[in-house]
Amino acid sequence: MAVLKFRAYYEDDESVYRDIVVKHTQTFADLHNAILKAYEFDNKHQATFYRSNDSWQRGREITLQKYDKEYKAEPLIMAETTIGSEIKDPNQKFIYTYDFQKGWAFLIELINVSKEESPKTTYPSTARTEGIGPAQYGTKSLLGDKFVDIEEKYDLSAGAEGFGREGVSDAGSDADESEEGSFNDESEGAAHEEEY
Repeated sequence: MAVLKFRAYYEDDESVYRDIVVKHTQTFADLHNAILKAYEFDNKHQATFYRSNDSWQRGREITLQKYDKEYKAEPLIMAETTIGSEIKDPNQKFIYTYDFQKGWAFLIELINVSKEESPKTTYPSTARTEGIGPAQYGTKSLLGDKFVDIEEKYDLSAGAEGFGREGVSDAGSDADESEEGSFNDESEGAAHEEEY
């Protein structure tokens, strides 16, 4: 039985990818779930694969279900379509889109075919993880879920532009602030900023 290894690149950053191994007899629904698991996404949104060429042009759709939209050709359904049936060349490519509102896109490329199935592996499986994947909802970093707690505790989103509201960092502003005191009232702060 053939084992296929796909590299799933995050479209916006090719240094971020996941290698996923899957049996050729498994379906695109299995691959869909494996990609979501590898990138730590939930399974609540619409999704589709497009058969692709070397130029990453979108071809025939292999979709989670038939959606209310126009199709150039009748789509295949993920749960009914085996991966092996859609491999047309040794470097077969697919484009995977998830959550049509957010527009997550991943470039999927076949990078290896093996006849050796590992008895220790439950297929499909993530064989390699490279780079920090995108956060499906909100902020994600090396701290993972802990960062959200820090962000809420210190209100990090307030200074996201890099500008604070406290005063002006021009020369001489320290003297003005010491004379006027601290700004507890927003209207005083606004009046002070207008002087410059």
